[in-house]
Amino acid sequence: MTLWAIVPVKPLRRGKSRLANVLTQDERTDLNRRLLVHTLDTLTAIPELDQVLVISRDQSALSLAREHGARTVQENGAPKLNLALARATVVAQQYATRGVLILPADLPLITPEDIYAMLERAKNPPVVVVVPDRHRQGTNALLVCPAGLLDYEFGPGSFSRHCERARAAGARLEIFELPSLALDMDLPEDLQMVSETLEGYVRDLESEIDIPELVDE
Repeated sequence: MTLWAIVPVKPLRRGKSRLANVLTQDERTDLNRRLLVHTLDTLTAIPELDQVLVISRDQSALSLAREHGARTVQENGAPKLNLALARATVVAQQYATRGVLILPADLPLITPEDIYAMLERAKNPPVVVVVPDRHRQGTNALLVCPAGLLDYEFGPGSFSRHCERARAAGARLEIFELPSLALDMDLPEDLQMVSETLEGYVRDLESEIDIPELVDE
């Protein structure tokens, strides 16, 4: 019995388009690469995760993932996140996976301790651990045990839908709220919120670009 982490990755040169007013395309590409590496290095350092599986249609992202110890699945056709995650889950299930951790590659503050805390809440399945974003709208991490217990509902409003799916499946629902997992990197204010605490990628960008201060209107 095994536990796998699944990381969906958008094309590195196309991700984070909502940061286009503060970062150039090259800067966004570099940010996406650094976020992916940070995520992979965090996950592969955890012995309890037997495998890390990256699914993407971007060959450069897949190559980078393999360089950092992850397995990869090529996403075909038009990007459909939930279908891609379902496909990756089937791949994991072929290896007798007891559970899957779905984790995006844009959580800059994530630490191994965060993952261990999620795993601790996943004991005694069937269980679904849902981590909402800071607005309690989206899902920033999802641990499902056993794998395949529910259909994925990522997208706007996914937090409540994943909770509903878990209850309908008869699983124990664990809602896990942690500041380091609640903050992703979608909007300029997200970039500004983490820029002072990140070590490495965003701080490097700060020396090259002028991030405007946000003021309440």
